[in-house]
Amino acid sequence: MEKVKVMIVDDSRISRMMIKSMLAKTNFEVCALAENGAEAIELYAKVKPDVVTMDMNLPDADGIEVSRRIHAMDPRCKIVMISAMKDAKLIMQGRLAGISSFLQKPVNTNDLIETMMMLCQENIGTLAIYRESYVKTFAKSLQDGLAQMLGLRSTIEIEQDEKSMLNVNGVVVIIGLTGAPKGRVAFYMSHDTMMKFAKTLLQLSGEDSDATEEEAEASIEESGNIIAGRGVSKVNDIFKEREMRLTPPGTISGTDIRLANPELVSFNIKASTKIGDICMSVGFSRGV
Repeated sequence: MEKVKVMIVDDSRISRMMIKSMLAKTNFEVCALAENGAEAIELYAKVKPDVVTMDMNLPDADGIEVSRRIHAMDPRCKIVMISAMKDAKLIMQGRLAGISSFLQKPVNTNDLIETMMMLCQENIGTLAIYRESYVKTFAKSLQDGLAQMLGLRSTIEIEQDEKSMLNVNGVVVIIGLTGAPKGRVAFYMSHDTMMKFAKTLLQLSGEDSDATEEEAEASIEESGNIIAGRGVSKVNDIFKEREMRLTPPGTISGTDIRLANPELVSFNIKASTKIGDICMSVGFSRGV
């Protein structure tokens, strides 16, 4: 999926740098930087960004007038006004000029990203928001965790899971996600892969040095908790104000295990490795 293009308009170099930094770990790509109104209008026509962050006070015009001129060029434009002042009169004037949303300085990362996500949903869709801003972060955590803990190279595949049940044959570690958004992580694999996983993790060698069932399940539970925790930490690096947390893990082993996915937007992440497929199902409550 292509990144969402953002143009930042602010006469302060520091403010431009700060907003660009906030967006660095997201699916938003800064495609243009403007330090005055004339430059903003010229660049908008040239790069056609999906969303604009607009400062109120510019050297050659105020942000409302610049927004009005951009809106005249493109009535579908999405503009977020970022101003030190935020009052009813300003908001009314801004709405008439085509401004979509208002944030007050100093803006925090979470408010900025969530506002832009909401504005761009019709462009990129809610599923894409979850996939790009959350699921890919967990996928990278899975791939990096397998490489660091077991020395395993893996190929990652991500697909949306529209089924009402997650079916597992082998072992599954279930970890709840609290905060925003709420959800759950299921870390799972076959029994054969579990035994190979544990043997590799515990650095056992030889045919007579296999892990016990208890050791294998404990290895999977601890590894799943670590990998999910790393994913949550990376998500929290982006969404700093509404932190996601993990609940204690629970492990189930056996055949024909069925986990319900009620009211969740779920994705399956599969890591293909030389010891078998190691998977994560990540599901979020509906509504970003």
